[in-house]
Amino acid sequence: KLLRYTLDKHGLQQVRIIASDRLWEPISFVLLLDFELHGVVDVIGAHYPGTKTVPNAILTKKKLWASEDYSTFNDEVGAGCWARILNQNYVNGNMTSTIAWNLVASYYEELPFGRCGLMTAQEPWSGHYKVEAPVWITAHTTQFTQPGWSYLQVDGHLKGGGSFVALTDGLGNLTIIIETMTHNHSQCIRPPLPHFSVTPQRATFYLKGSFVWRGSFSLDLNVDEVYTLTTLRTGKKCGCPEPPPPQPFPSNYKDDFNIRNPPFSEAPNFADQTGVFEYFVNASDPGDHVFTLRQVVVQRPITWASDADQTISLIGNFKWVNLTVTCDIYIENARDGGVFIAGRVNNGGIYIRRAQGVFFWVFADGTYRVTADLAGEEILMKGLSGVRDNAWHTLTLNIQGTSASGQLNGYPLWENVTVSKPTNGWAAIGTRSFEFAQFDNFHVE
Repeated sequence: KLLRYTLDKHGLQQVRIIASDRLWEPISFVLLLDFELHGVVDVIGAHYPGTKTVPNAILTKKKLWASEDYSTFNDEVGAGCWARILNQNYVNGNMTSTIAWNLVASYYEELPFGRCGLMTAQEPWSGHYKVEAPVWITAHTTQFTQPGWSYLQVDGHLKGGGSFVALTDGLGNLTIIIETMTHNHSQCIRPPLPHFSVTPQRATFYLKGSFVWRGSFSLDLNVDEVYTLTTLRTGKKCGCPEPPPPQPFPSNYKDDFNIRNPPFSEAPNFADQTGVFEYFVNASDPGDHVFTLRQVVVQRPITWASDADQTISLIGNFKWVNLTVTCDIYIENARDGGVFIAGRVNNGGIYIRRAQGVFFWVFADGTYRVTADLAGEEILMKGLSGVRDNAWHTLTLNIQGTSASGQLNGYPLWENVTVSKPTNGWAAIGTRSFEFAQFDNFHVE
C-alpha cells in the first residue's frame, strides 16, 4: 500500500503493481480479506504455476499472470514445454500473460541454467548466436496477436489431448493457436509434469457470433505440433543473415580497460557472479592506471539467491585446464581489504558460494593465501607477501597439471602447490568482501 502511495505521489500512476511473484497463496486469500490491498494490486503473478491456478485467485477477479515461467533448456523439449504452457496457462489456469525466464541465454553455458533462454547468444567474442526452437514457438502466438487482444472464453481442451486458444482484436480478426505436445517432449524444468497422453486426432472447430454464422472446419492434428490459424496475413520466417560461426574463447586474452567513454559500464566477457565490476577512471593517477576495472558494491545487497561473501567475476573457457592469469591489483580497503586472481573456477550463479578452483589471495595486512575454494576455507599455502593497500602490485597465477605457482611483481612468491580438484574451469578476479578494489592489465593465457 505504501508502494502504491509513493508511486502516485511521484507521478507514476501508470506503473502497476504485480504481487507476489511466488505462489498463488497466500496473496490471493489476503486480497480477498484486505479491501485496500485489493485496490492497489493490479495483477496476481505466480512463478512456475504448472498451468494451474487456485479458486481464491479466480475469486479476486484480478488479471492472472505466470510472471516467471519456462526456465528450460532451449532444445526441442524446451520448445515443447514453452508451446504447452503458452496455451495451457490460459486454458487450465486463466493466465493471460506468460513471461519466459530468460529471453536470451547470454552467459557462459556451464553456469547454472545454461541455455535456458528462448535463444542463445553466448559468444560476444565471435558474434555467434542461434535462434532456437522456442523463438519460433513464440512466433506462433506473437506474430498473430498483439497486446490488447482478448482471449475468447472457450474450453480449450482437445479430445485427443493438447489444447487450443482463440484470440480477437475485437475488430473482426481471429487467431487460433493449437498445440499437441506430448508428455515426454514438453517437460519444463519445474514443476514436475503429471502423466498425460496425446494422440493424432481430427478436430472440428465451430465458429459462432461475429466471426462466421454456423461456420465450421476440421483439421487433422498430429502429435508434437503447433498450428496457427488466423485472419491476419503478417506472419513470416526470419530473413536474417547467417550469424558468424562459433569460436572458443581466445586462448590468449588481454584487457587493459583503457576506454575513455565506454559504451557500457562493464568490461566485455567478464561475468560478475557476486558484486559488480565496472570501468573506472582514476583522475589523480600519474598515468599507468588511469583506466581500470573496479569492484563497486560495498554493502551486501538484499539477494535472491545465497550470493558469496566475496565478490567474483568469471571469464574465459570452462574447459581450460592449464593456464596463466596475470593482473595488476589495487587494494583500497586499508585494514581488512583483500583481492584474488583465480583459475579452474568450477561454479557460479546460485551455486557461487561453493565454487572451487585455485585462488591466489593478497591482503592489506601483508599476507597471502592460496586456497582451493572461494570461501577461503581450504588453505593450500600461506605466508607473507609485503603487499600493502593503496599501491599497485602484479599477481601471476600459473596452473599446470596438478601443480600451481604464484608470482608477485614478477618474482616467485610460492610454488609447487599440489592441486587435485577441480580439473578445469574459468579464470576469475575478485575481492575478500564487499569492498572497493581495482584491477588492470588483465591477461589470461
